[in-house]
Amino acid sequence: MADPGKSVECADCQTNPPDSTSGLTDKPVERPADTAASIVPKPHDPLDASTFVPPSPIPGPSITIEFCDRCRWLHRATWVSTELFLTFPPPTIQSISLVPRNAEETAGRFRVWLFTPQEDPVLMWDRKIESGFPELKVLKQRIRDRLQPGKSLGHSDKK
Repeated sequence: MADPGKSVECADCQTNPPDSTSGLTDKPVERPADTAASIVPKPHDPLDASTFVPPSPIPGPSITIEFCDRCRWLHRATWVSTELFLTFPPPTIQSISLVPRNAEETAGRFRVWLFTPQEDPVLMWDRKIESGFPELKVLKQRIRDRLQPGKSLGHSDKK
């Protein structure tokens, strides 16, 4: 853990960033005559969306949690996602997506899916089939058995 007395802020969180102008200057912008031949990527500017590079699609294992939004299960879904990320940090699980559902056919839904590049999506938990919400110990064991068989889950492996 970092020493709280020696806190280092990231560039985006600094209270007075080095160049705090809003991108507006009085200087004229010089443009090359042939822009197609001289496309040069702009340097990263945390306040200019045109310099942002989107993340590439995640190639590794990922989790999707579908939940009924009308049942107000967002907090449960975020809790499950947090627990899974703490147990299986990247690169074991690359991403966790929360997918709220609010159609009649998805009423009461709480499902946890595992996606891996090698196989089709696997349903790890369904609230209606299992007659309740996932016991985190059991859900973690099921995911571990698919991604890292033999890995110890510590207290989650105790009977």
